[in-house]
Amino acid sequence: MKRFKFAYIVLFAAIAILSGCSSKSATEVYDKSAQFWYQKIGDSISNGDLDKADNYFISLKSEHPKSPLVESATMIIAHAHMEKEEYLLANYFFDEYAKRFGGFANSEYVEFMKIKASFLGVQKYYRDQKLIIDTIANAQSYIDAHPNSQYVPLVQNMLVRLKMGQYLLNENVACLYDRTGKNNAAKIYREKNSASPINMNDICLPEDGILDYFIN
Repeated sequence: MKRFKFAYIVLFAAIAILSGCSSKSATEVYDKSAQFWYQKIGDSISNGDLDKADNYFISLKSEHPKSPLVESATMIIAHAHMEKEEYLLANYFFDEYAKRFGGFANSEYVEFMKIKASFLGVQKYYRDQKLIIDTIANAQSYIDAHPNSQYVPLVQNMLVRLKMGQYLLNENVACLYDRTGKNNAAKIYREKNSASPINMNDICLPEDGILDYFIN
């Protein structure tokens, strides 16, 4: 009985020690310098762990909101998510950058990257109609606001590809309604295309993946 009691005490003590160490390691990573968090963000991105990078960024922004490193870190994380094809997160960080640090000097580039992230974020035309419509509107607004920007040709290319895909989608839906005898519904979708600057003669159709071809 005494041996059992002694073993129990040893086990309890070991658990207490481990708990204390764990608690210490969990609580010691706070109140660090901006450079510390910035380095952690860079290391995490280098290791491909963007979840950690995002958490370290939150610590940097929370503990050092006025540090100049916050601006650089925001842009670095946005690009890291773009590289990993996490376009919604990339757009979020570009948007954060635009709100805090955009200004006139950076607006052309940041707005362009937001449009690019939205464009690449379109995966399926049938599913992402709201994103497509918003991206078309933002692309057109960009061209109007920055007619002399070096990024305008790229934005125009994305805009044309989005409109081509939208045109084909409308035509496919119209054909579907034709086959089911819903001629009035088919007419509505063809009227949408009649207002488009795109027509079928402008589109060179691929053999496979007709709609998604214009994004990928």
